[in-house]
Parts: sequence; C-alpha cells; structure tokens
Amino acid sequence: MARILLLHSMYGLRPAVHQAAERFRAAGHEVHVPDLYDGRVVADAEEAIAIKEEIGRDELLKRAVAAAAPLSVAGGAEEGLVYAGFSLGAAIAQNLALGDERSRGLLLMHGTSDLPDGVSADDLPVQLHVADPDTAEPADWLNAWYIRMRRARADVEVFRYPGAGHLFTDPELPDYDERAAERAWAVALGFVAGL
Repeated sequence: MARILLLHSMYGLRPAVHQAAERFRAAGHEVHVPDLYDGRVVADAEEAIAIKEEIGRDELLKRAVAAAAPLSVAGGAEEGLVYAGFSLGAAIAQNLALGDERSRGLLLMHGTSDLPDGVSADDLPVQLHVADPDTAEPADWLNAWYIRMRRARADVEVFRYPGAGHLFTDPELPDYDERAAERAWAVALGFVAGL
C-alpha cells in the first residue's frame, strides 16, 4: 500500500480528481486530495488561469506543503509519500517530491516543473503521462526536462499519448480521450503498486 498526495489541476478539485483517488483507493492505497483553491472549481481555462494567478504560485506551493507536511512525517522511514498531480498539480507535486528526502515516488499526469540547479533525486521513481503533442508541455521542454531529471539521478519513465488533449484523463473536459485515459490509468496503477 502507498500513501498518495494527489494534487488537482488549475481547474480545481474536479470530480475527475476524486475519481482518480477512488481508482487508487480501490487498489488498496491511502489517498489524500487537498483543495488548494478553497472550493473553487471551474471548467473554463480562462477562469482557471485567473484563479491560479490570483492565488499565486508561491501560495499554492505553501498550501501544498501544508497538506503534505503531516503526511510526510507519519509512519516509519519506509512510509514516504507518493506525490502525484494533474498538470499544475503535477508541477507542484514534482517540487514537493524533490524537496522530500523520504519521497517514495512521483506520478505526473499532464505536467512537469523546472528543476533547480543541483537538485538530487537519487533513484526516485518518476512516471510522466503526457499528450503528444501537448502545447502546455512542448517536446523541446519535455526532452530538456527528461535530461535534467536523469542528471538528478531520478528513475524516469515517460508515456506519450498521440492525438490526446492536454488533460486527457478528465471526462468532463474537451481534452478527454477515453482510450488514452484508460491506458494511462492502467500504467499509473501498476507504477504505484510497484513502489
């Protein structure tokens, strides 16, 4: 069993995030889904960007750290958290995982973040699921991200889904791609089970 901190996208804590949490719970994992937007949920990209900018990246990271802190110290040393997230939430999850020496794994759905110089991710299992192409995660960016993660000594796997939209796992958004979503979930569940 893994303990997972699952972070939502810029659209807020949508039903798709709860559905993802239920997938993990059904597989026997403990899942925590903090609401970084204080209850605000939208389906429009412009509204989502406005909320994200209103709150600010630093404040979002502080809220995520506050949600992770009590979980990351619970249990023994072998009980580190698996950090996971969707798009913006994936970027935040990456920052948390790289800052937590007890991190057990990192599952990125639809998003990444830059890596600070000198960061170390010694053998951290990392799995990324991303549309191909994805305007939010262009190929050049992803290639550079992959190289930086490998230099940080992370154990990285990248799964690309041709023709899918950016947030292809959310059934209520226009990007949804059922086939790609089911493939991604099968792989992601296997990844977490192996941690």
